[in-house]
Amino acid sequence: MKDLSVITLSYNTRDLTLQTIHSLKQSLSKTPSVSYEIIVIDNGSTDGSVESLKKEKGIVFIENGKNVGFGAANNIAAKHARGTYLLLLNSDTIVDHVDFAKLLKIMHEHSDIGVLTVRLVLPDGSIDPASHRGFPTLWRSFAYFSKLEKLTTKIPGLNRLFGGYHLSHLDKETEHEIDSPSGAFFLTRKEIFDAVGGFDEAFFMYGEDLDLSLRIKQAGYKIWYYPLMSIVHIKGQSGRKHTDVTQKKKTSSHFYEAMRIFYKKHYEKQYPLFINKAVYRILEAKK
Repeated sequence: MKDLSVITLSYNTRDLTLQTIHSLKQSLSKTPSVSYEIIVIDNGSTDGSVESLKKEKGIVFIENGKNVGFGAANNIAAKHARGTYLLLLNSDTIVDHVDFAKLLKIMHEHSDIGVLTVRLVLPDGSIDPASHRGFPTLWRSFAYFSKLEKLTTKIPGLNRLFGGYHLSHLDKETEHEIDSPSGAFFLTRKEIFDAVGGFDEAFFMYGEDLDLSLRIKQAGYKIWYYPLMSIVHIKGQSGRKHTDVTQKKKTSSHFYEAMRIFYKKHYEKQYPLFINKAVYRILEAKK
């Protein structure tokens, strides 16, 4: 049994994945009291990732051979994990200044915390908004897509009313409870991950972290934002900001499909038929 299993999904991000692994090893080397394993699972990369990762020492490498999606791949890796704690870590992060002993101590001392995340900083120095979210209710989604959230971010009172999706009214310099972090740095207990059934594999890409967070909160646990440590999230290399037009369109389609699945699963029963039809029509048009 290990203290910590770190799971990283690789998909056509060879150099970034290797950079993430090396920075992770650097952080973990500073906390010898933490026993760990690094599990890297590849989703059918074609950029030489598999060949490079097979040569990488100090990791457990799993080769899928095809792209089964983010959640499904992480579920496969989690079945191999021997850690008391699981860290789901994106392959486009730099984590060379994280005190894992401190984070595991927080989790150990606060059994009501089911998930912990740190401050995720984008390359421009700003905080990754996806790392500090509220659940995307119909109202919060409307405020976000209509730009009302953005317009009121710094206006007290109004940022609470319109900024619920990114919890704009909360101080990002202090630790506090949130609804969901990004799946880029998602620290939880393996027993919790297993108890709620891991990721819902209906989500191919996007939305699965929100869904997992919601189910963990429904199980009675807190999701904790701890900004006293930070990592760099390069972001967008295999997502909606991809430079390849075809890949960008494909991932955008996955994004809106994830929104449809999440709405249907968690919110559809709360609204009348005409509203549900309108929501699905808008999301289909976006795809």
